[in-house]
Amino acid sequence: LMTVGFVGTLIALERAVAARRRAAFCAPALLSTGALLMLAPHARDAGALLLVLGAAALVAVYVVLWQRRHDQAVEVQGLGAVLALGAAICLLGGVPVGQLVPWLAGFLVLTIAGERLELAALHMPPQAGRMLVLGAAAVACGALIALLWPVFTFCFGIALAGVAVWLIRHDVARRTVRARGPARFMALAMLAGQAWLAVAAGLWLVAGRSTVSDALAEALRDATAHAVFLGFAMSMVMAHAPVVLPAVARIPLPFHRGMYLPLLLLHGGLVVRLWLGDALGIRLAWQAGGVVTVLSLVGFLAVVAWSVLRGGTKRGAA
Repeated sequence: LMTVGFVGTLIALERAVAARRRAAFCAPALLSTGALLMLAPHARDAGALLLVLGAAALVAVYVVLWQRRHDQAVEVQGLGAVLALGAAICLLGGVPVGQLVPWLAGFLVLTIAGERLELAALHMPPQAGRMLVLGAAAVACGALIALLWPVFTFCFGIALAGVAVWLIRHDVARRTVRARGPARFMALAMLAGQAWLAVAAGLWLVAGRSTVSDALAEALRDATAHAVFLGFAMSMVMAHAPVVLPAVARIPLPFHRGMYLPLLLLHGGLVVRLWLGDALGIRLAWQAGGVVTVLSLVGFLAVVAWSVLRGGTKRGAA
């Protein structure tokens, strides 16, 4: 729900702005409405249907963008949207959400990786884009394999590891981390997110094996989901907030060093949950890690709101 509803809405909104067509805004509207309806017990079917329509609209937006410019970054992001559409269709058809985690993870990973390629293509070697397109295709195939033959879920882990290696090797964050101010914050958040993606890929390599006990399988599912959806995706959302919010909402977001605190809480809470909670089985640590990660998200929203209001006050005084 958080993946397709919340993050999917943000992605669709940003892509609608890029498409510069009013009809493109149907995608974020449908996704957000569908996510809200999914929260109501008696409206889940209607919500799932709207998620399908919203994901289909997002795919259509990527088609428009690709027709405008045959760009490899758009191809990667578009394939991610296809995974989101497939997950929404399966959800409408009654497939348990737990079986769709690779599809939802693939949607986020390919969208973010494509965005990194789009923003830094000039600083990458010519073959980098082709390698990412191949990696995206491997992720899509791995997600399908994981759904049809769960015992081969490790194939998805291998594909995901390839994308993680691509990001770590080619992303400009490795260089901009030496900068100051917002550039350094963004780089640190992206590098931390990429590290969690590598962790998730490693965990998926052992997921689905018949030799894994039920307790370990449950711990692996929890760890992989949190590593990719919070450790990777939300860290990337925090990293891009100073750039995306002004571009989409036309609201200046001045950087403030207070943004580091929610970022540290996010990753600290995940370490506690995955290491002490999932790996060592300490229930209290597992719960505490979850609370800390929630506080990090709320705290980041509070810092963003404060920075926006503070910036507006300064402009008004000037």
